[in-house]
Order: sequence, then structure tokens, then C-alpha cells
Amino acid sequence: MDQKEVYEIFKESGALLEGHFLLTSGRHSDRYMQCAQVLKYPDATEKLCKVIADAYRDSGVELVVGPAMGGILVAYEVARQLGVPNIFAERENGKMTLRRNFAIEPGQKVLVVEDVVTTGGSVKEVIDIAKEAGADVVGAGVLVDRSNGKVDLGVKLVPVLQMEVVSYEADECPMCKAGEGDPYKPGSRNMK
Repeated sequence: MDQKEVYEIFKESGALLEGHFLLTSGRHSDRYMQCAQVLKYPDATEKLCKVIADAYRDSGVELVVGPAMGGILVAYEVARQLGVPNIFAERENGKMTLRRNFAIEPGQKVLVVEDVVTTGGSVKEVIDIAKEAGADVVGAGVLVDRSNGKVDLGVKLVPVLQMEVVSYEADECPMCKAGEGDPYKPGSRNMK
């Protein structure tokens, strides 16, 4: 699947939004990728996740892990296509952790997936959880790399779509400076 076809899937699903947004990283942007809008369509989800699954099909992946919330459906679908289990990490007291009796075994070959990365913070936290458990992290896969290849996760990264979405520190945001109001946070995590 080429980038144009992938981009059209996101656009047609209503996943690509324009406005004044507060990103999970705390930065501001005039575009936002709301992957939940594309993930509500099983056929589109299957096609997009196939790109990640195919890239790691011969890597011996034994477990797929994603951060809650965005990585849950991606982890499920990639794991389904690879024929392996999946789990997710979630925040507890501000720190990403495994709960619900989920575990990663020493030596287990783990693939970490997410819907969108900008700075890669949540994915890095999940990679750290896996490494601390003694796992072999074979790589990461994301539906959208908003950094356009600039993010470094310390492992191989396979993005389904790469795009450069300019983001700004709050005090440098041209939309704020122009008095366009407070940014909107369409994602799942509350910002303070």
C-alpha cells in the first residue's frame, strides 16, 4: 500500500482534523490525527495494520504490546494477523505500567505498536517496560509517524504513514499569539 492510498484512508475516515490542537506531548498544532476515527472501521484497520504485521512477519514476534488507549486496537489487530497474543500498558499514577495480570517474559520477542507518535514518549515507556522485563524488543510499528522519521525510539520503527505535522511549544504557538482561542485536546489523555 503506497502513502497516497494510506493518506486517503485516513482522510476518508475523518481521522485527519484541522484546527488548533493540544497534542499529548503538550505542544500545539494546526492538524491532528484522530486514529480512533479510522480504527472504528475493521476493514481499514486490517489494511493499515497489515503493513506493520508484514514488516515483522519473519521477526519471530511472540507478543505485541501497545500503550492504552491508542495502541490497544492496533496491538490487537497486528497480533491477530501475526497469530500471537497481545497486551497493553496503561498509566497508573502518571507512569506507564502493566496491569490486569499482564506480563512480559524474559527473552520474549516483543513488538511495540501505537496509533500515532510525535515525540514517541508513550512508545518509549512501553519499550522500557519490555526491556526491564528482559524481553527482546524486535521493533515498533505505528499507524502515523507525525515526526516524518525524526523520532528515535532506539529500535527499528515501521510507520504506515509518515507525515510532517508542524507543532509548537505553547509559548511559540502562532494560533495562540493570533488570539485564536485555547487549543482543543481531542485525544484520550487529559493535559494539565
